[in-house]
Amino acid sequence: MPYTKRLIALSAIALAACQPQPADPGGDPPDPSTYEPSTEAEKFSYAVGVDVARSLKQVADKVDPAAFSAGFSAAHGDVDLAMSDEDMTAIKTTVSQSLQQAQQAEAQEAAKEATAKGEAFREENAAKDGVMVTDSGLQYEVLEDAEGDKPSADDKVTVHYKGTLIDGTVFDSSYDRGNPATFPLSGVIPGWTEGLQLMPVGSKYRFVIPPELAYGQRGAGARIGPNETLVFEVELLSIGEPEEES
Repeated sequence: MPYTKRLIALSAIALAACQPQPADPGGDPPDPSTYEPSTEAEKFSYAVGVDVARSLKQVADKVDPAAFSAGFSAAHGDVDLAMSDEDMTAIKTTVSQSLQQAQQAEAQEAAKEATAKGEAFREENAAKDGVMVTDSGLQYEVLEDAEGDKPSADDKVTVHYKGTLIDGTVFDSSYDRGNPATFPLSGVIPGWTEGLQLMPVGSKYRFVIPPELAYGQRGAGARIGPNETLVFEVELLSIGEPEEES
């Protein structure tokens, strides 16, 4: 949710939660380093205040606490606002757009850095004994061989796997969950669709997958950035629907 919408939603909750008047009308605000809420309303209001502040963490350098407090108090009380609704919408839009531009620039820089590091990593990995490279650029190494059947692109498979970034950071692991994954090969990233078809049941391979065969420029969630090269250790357990335990 964009920060402006999140702020509006949380502020609405805060306004509804707060009491009509503070404990000391016109007095100085409490010292946040020593303040201890005691009543239910104070505790709830304090919790909502923390939520609002945390929701604005990414724009902390653009938020003036005194001005925020003044706007909150004005909207909560019978006081004329210092800005029109149109002006407030305009400034929130301006700040939101500047944030989006900064985030895009940051993502582009991260993608550029990931591309360079990934290319160097794949070049070094491809030179290792036992590493094969397909026409698509997928790199694979046989860790444990087997003589079982190989799946086709239309099959469903069950695997154990661990996925890492090139620096070794683990972003996903069925081993850690203690539960293998079952999925159709047609529904995963291209590097997996291609790579799993090389594997006999019972084998274990290591794949180094370039970004164009993984999540590309968009990345995936908070753990996989744009243009990341991914490393997977995959153990093919079975082809088809897994057998139900009796």
